[in-house]
Parts: sequence; C-alpha cells; structure tokens
Amino acid sequence: MEHGLGFSHFLSQTDALGRVVLAMLLAMSVASWYLIASKSFANVLAGRRAEAFLKQFWAADSLQQVRSALHQRPADSAFAELARDALDAAGDAEKHGMQKLAAAGGLGEFLTRLLRNGIDQEATRVEHGLTVLASAGSAAPYIGLFGTVWGIYHALVNIGLSGQGTLDKVSGPVGEALIMTALGLAVAIPAVLAYNSFNRRNRLWLARLDAFAHDLYAVITVGEKANSSAGERTQHIVRKN
Repeated sequence: MEHGLGFSHFLSQTDALGRVVLAMLLAMSVASWYLIASKSFANVLAGRRAEAFLKQFWAADSLQQVRSALHQRPADSAFAELARDALDAAGDAEKHGMQKLAAAGGLGEFLTRLLRNGIDQEATRVEHGLTVLASAGSAAPYIGLFGTVWGIYHALVNIGLSGQGTLDKVSGPVGEALIMTALGLAVAIPAVLAYNSFNRRNRLWLARLDAFAHDLYAVITVGEKANSSAGERTQHIVRKN
C-alpha cells in the first residue's frame, strides 16, 4: 500500500475547484473563531460593567446623583446608556417643558418610546455577527459534502483510466476525498454551538435590560409625580398665606 497519503498529499492531488472549497471552509472557520473569541470577551466585559453600574445605581441617594455620575464618565454599558438617556430626557422635560414634537403625549409616553428604542438598538448590537455563525453552521457541511463528491468523482475517473480498482488503489483517493466532509463538520459544529450559546445569552441580556427599563420608568415617573405634587402643595400654601 502507498505510504504518505495524508492531507498534504490530498492538497497536491486536488484541482482548482477543490482548492476553492477548501478556501471557503478555511474562511468560514477563521471568521467563526474570530467572532466566538471576540463576542465571548465582549459579553464577559459587558456583564461585569453592567453589574458594577447596577450596584452603583441602586445604591445612589437620588436620580440627580446618578445623573451627575453618568456625566462625569462615559457610559460603558447598555444599562448606563439607557439610564443616561432617560434621565437626560426627564431633566430636559422638567426644565423646558414638553413642547417638542418628540415629547408629544407627555413624559410617560416620551420615556416609553425612548426606552423601547434603546432596547431595540441594543438588540441590534448584540446580534452582530450571529448571521455569520448561522451561515457557517448551516452551509459548511454541505460545502464539505460537495468537496467530497467532487473528490470521489475525480478518484473514480483516475481509477477508471488506470484500469486498477483494487482496494489499495481505491481506499487512498476516497479517504482523502472524505477529508472534505470532516473539514465541513469541523467548521459547522463550533459555529452552531456558539450561535446557540450567544442566542441564549442575548435573550437573557435583553430580558434583564427590559426589566431595568421598567424599573427606570417607574422611578423617573414616580419621582416626577412626587415633585409635581410637592410643587402644587407649595403653591397652595403660598396662595393661602
């Protein structure tokens, strides 16, 4: 039996189309692992920053203290960005009123739209790159299978031309062609696992952000109502006196 029938021998025997298939699988693999590494690191960092901000937010004495802290340093998480935008909007409404078209319907409707838009933007951001992982996970096995079929076809053609169909002549070319299937699975399996993992993390992340948006809405609107009630009582006392 012929020795040295490995991957290097397969590369030397494959044609231009086979090399194109290999290049596609290699590109998918590189893109998948880059996204897996970068998104995993970004998710861990975002989780730590969110925990730190939420701890600071709920430990604050007032919304004004939170607003001042957010203006002293840039928002480093989706939770901080959502809180900063909502507090700035509430502050502008308190100072300048609700005359702008964007604020039509009152503070409650304005905050609802602003918080919903913030959550939608975060959903778009966390889904970045998932299409590549999904495409790699679904297409790589079929690309590898195409390469296998193409390799076996050429192997059978060469066997037919040589007129020798013994096992030692068939096993080498067919085994080398099956490498394409193995490569396709090696690309697809990590991509599918990572896609499912990131999807689950994104669902939990957005659900947590949505819950924080509800709490933030309640805190701001209740504080606004309390300030309005205090103002009305003050005016009533002044008029009475």
